[in-house]
Amino acid sequence: MTDKNTSGSSFYKKLKTPVQQSSQKTSQPLSHNSISSRKSVTDGSELVDDMVSSAEQSLEKERSNDVLHLFKRVKVGRTNVLRVVKRLPFGAYLSPGSNKKSFDLEEILLPKRYEPENLKVDDLLKVFIYFDSEDRIIATTEKPLAQVDECAFLKVVDVNKVGAFLDMGLMKDLFVPYAEQEMPMKVGESYVVHLYLDEHSGRIMASSKLDKFLIEESHYHKEGQAVDLLIYAESELGYKAVIGSTYQGLLFKNEVFQTLKIGDKIKGFIKEVRGDKKINLSLQLASEKTRGSLANQILHFIKNQGGTSKLTDKSPPEEIYQQFKVSKKSYKKALGALYKRKLILIEKDKISLVD
Repeated sequence: MTDKNTSGSSFYKKLKTPVQQSSQKTSQPLSHNSISSRKSVTDGSELVDDMVSSAEQSLEKERSNDVLHLFKRVKVGRTNVLRVVKRLPFGAYLSPGSNKKSFDLEEILLPKRYEPENLKVDDLLKVFIYFDSEDRIIATTEKPLAQVDECAFLKVVDVNKVGAFLDMGLMKDLFVPYAEQEMPMKVGESYVVHLYLDEHSGRIMASSKLDKFLIEESHYHKEGQAVDLLIYAESELGYKAVIGSTYQGLLFKNEVFQTLKIGDKIKGFIKEVRGDKKINLSLQLASEKTRGSLANQILHFIKNQGGTSKLTDKSPPEEIYQQFKVSKKSYKKALGALYKRKLILIEKDKISLVD
C-alpha cells in the first residue's frame, strides 16, 4: 500500500505545478478559462485521491475474494473433513482438496497442540474451522459445544463495551453483539443462543434473539413424530422450545407436569401441526400403542395396591404425572379404555379391578 500512496503523491505534485506557474506569470484577474482550468486541476487532485482509494479497495476486494474462494471449499463454523498436505514444526497444513495438489491459498493451519498422534501427510482429519484470537482462519480437533446454525445453552465469561462473550468449548470465546441480545447478558449467567456467520466478516457470532432464526411454520413434521427439544423461553401459555436446530414449537403449561427450566434438553413429540402450520408439542405420545402400554401400567399398579387405587380420574394432574409420567388427559383415556373392556370399576373415590 505504501508504493501505491507514493506514486499517487508524485502524480498529485505534477498536477499542482501548472497552477503554481500560472499564478507566478500574472497578477491580473483570472479569466473564465483560468477558473475552469483551476477547477479542472482541483478536480484532478480529487481524482487522484479517488484513484488511490480505489486501488486500496481493489486490493481489499482481492483479499476478500481469496477468502470467499476458500469459504466455498470449507464450512467455517462447522466440522469439515480435510486432508493433511504439509507438516511443519509448529503444526500441519490441511486442504479441502481431494488430491495431493494444493494451493497455499487453500491451506488451513492445524496448530501442533491439536495434532493427533502419528499424523501423516495425506491423512484425512475431522476438524472444526473458525477464526482464532488473531482473526486467522484455523482448524482444531477440539469439539465445540455448538456449531453454526445450531442452538445451545452457553455461559457468559466476559462482557465489555461491544458485547458479551460465551464459552463454546474452544480457545476463542463466542461473541454476542449487544444488538443480538434479547436481554443484557451478565457474566456467569447462561443463555440459549443461535450461532450464525456474520455476513460482513464471515466470523462466527451468536444471538439470543432466536425468533429471528427459527422457523415457525412446518410442512414437514407429522403428528406423533419424536423430536429433540431445547427449552428457550417461558410465557403465560407455556414453554417455547427449539425443535432440532431449525424449528420452534410450544409446550402448553397445563400439559406439562414436570419442572422445566430454560436450557433443558428433553425428548418430546409433535402433538399437532395447526392450521396455520405452527407446531404444538407434547412430552407424551398420544397414540393407541402408548395408551395400551399405559393401560397395562395402570392394571399392574392397581394389582400392586391390593386391587384398589385411590388415584382416580379426579386426582390432581401432579399426582398422576408423578406416578405414570403422563398428562391427566392421557390417564383418563387409558382408564376409559380399561372400563370399556370391563377390567376396572370407576367409583367416586377409587378404582378397583373387576374380579
